[in-house]
Amino acid sequence: MHWNELLPTILLSLVPTVLALGALASARQPRERAWHMAKVATSSGLLLAVVLLGLGVFQLLPAVSGAWLTTPLHLVMLLLANFIGFVVIRYSATYLQGEPRQRRFVALAQTVFAAVSVAVLSDHLVVFLLAWLTIGLSMHQLLMFYPDRPRAALAAHKKFLFARGAELCALGAFLLLYLHHDSARISVITGAYAAPDVVLSFSEQAAACLLALAALIKCAQLPLHGWLIQVVEAPTPVSAALHGGVINLGGYLLLLFYPLLQASVPAQALILVVAGVSSVLAALVMMTRISIKVRLAWSTSAQMGLMLVEIALGLVELALLHLIAHSCYKAYAFLSSGEAVKEDLQRRQAPGSHPTLAQWFSAGGISTAMVVALGVVVRSTTESTAFDMLSPWVLLTLALTVLLAERRRQGAPDTGARFLGLAALVMLAYFTLKSLFAVLLPTFEHTTSLWADLWVSLLFVVLFAGYCLQRYGLHLGWVQKLNLYCYAGFYLDEWVTRNTLKLWPHALPSRIQAKQLHTDSREGSL
Repeated sequence: MHWNELLPTILLSLVPTVLALGALASARQPRERAWHMAKVATSSGLLLAVVLLGLGVFQLLPAVSGAWLTTPLHLVMLLLANFIGFVVIRYSATYLQGEPRQRRFVALAQTVFAAVSVAVLSDHLVVFLLAWLTIGLSMHQLLMFYPDRPRAALAAHKKFLFARGAELCALGAFLLLYLHHDSARISVITGAYAAPDVVLSFSEQAAACLLALAALIKCAQLPLHGWLIQVVEAPTPVSAALHGGVINLGGYLLLLFYPLLQASVPAQALILVVAGVSSVLAALVMMTRISIKVRLAWSTSAQMGLMLVEIALGLVELALLHLIAHSCYKAYAFLSSGEAVKEDLQRRQAPGSHPTLAQWFSAGGISTAMVVALGVVVRSTTESTAFDMLSPWVLLTLALTVLLAERRRQGAPDTGARFLGLAALVMLAYFTLKSLFAVLLPTFEHTTSLWADLWVSLLFVVLFAGYCLQRYGLHLGWVQKLNLYCYAGFYLDEWVTRNTLKLWPHALPSRIQAKQLHTDSREGSL
């Protein structure tokens, strides 16, 4: 191997190596020293990720360097993972002051992000799967940071079982792909599906469906979503790491194997049905919850569903943008959740007035005109078939309609012009960022089925109608009854939990055991 090929491989290997060494050092150092080592390790990892992305943008790295993949997708994901790790470690150093077992926490957190770095860079099926398994096992220990909490133990137990199920699905898919291609290199496997109109064999179709199923489970789609809602009993930095980084790996798996997915109609249909319905139901349930962390957890399930739908529709650049934006926003939202009371008081001081029917129609007409104008401009300046789909424009129109219709506040003057400018800014940002991420990703020829496009459009309309009913129709009896079902999560998690514990029972800590566990852990930290 020449030096110009060896240097990128060394730089890429340094990122997970630095984090792994930081985890080992933190586990052996005194408490304050452990946090210092963790800060140095995550800072170094973030700096290396920035340098590597810069080299990749200027095409100074080969697409495959040794055992690592260095396309913009992988380098962006590497930077994202290390950025979230950098933020979480610094926040945790203050947040966990006075808590027992801090060294254990900081070592496990670095292990998680080291494994994520390996997963997003790996070009080998076995290495990818081992990294994915390491992420799951390390995160399980973080979720059990408070072992004396029965609800936390139950959620971690369910998450442990579902994660192993997702990994078995991925293992089955990887075995089928290895046997078909006689190669464990991810770049070789995905490269075989680069040509348009690829006809898949039965084993390849099965592999695509198994990958889709693994992503759905990992992204906490209904009905296997309950653990995501209940693990909020873990420390807030754990929730930030989980929602801001780890849970997105289901979407990354589909982006990684998108050349295979785009040739499999059954896999796309599975994602569109399960993730589409999950996204709508989770969003409606979220609106009924009061606890800020529970609302954020339901929001994650909904956002993950929407991201998977975007991938199934072929909007990979939009899905990558969604993944990055959601990761940064959700990590920030969890870490700032302590300000929820202050923010609620501010909202109460400026309550919104109910829009009239005329205002809704006016907002809908303006939004439609703006989106149609943007569509005409886009179609005249680009040849991409991604803009021919109806569903993204439907979602944008409905979102702008809500923004414009709800612009008034009681006791405040009409700010229609300001909100109209904000709506235009939203559309401009959407088009600009979507175009930017399209440049970072390879071009795929993908034709979306008319029925798939109409199905997703219908889901967006149902979501819009459900939002309006929950906001402005609670005086109706049947809406109140529907709201009760939404608040209960449609009783899906109760059914899943009952059957999960029948198949694999798990003893929860009693009050006496919980007290003893807490005492032992505190004494062990001194």
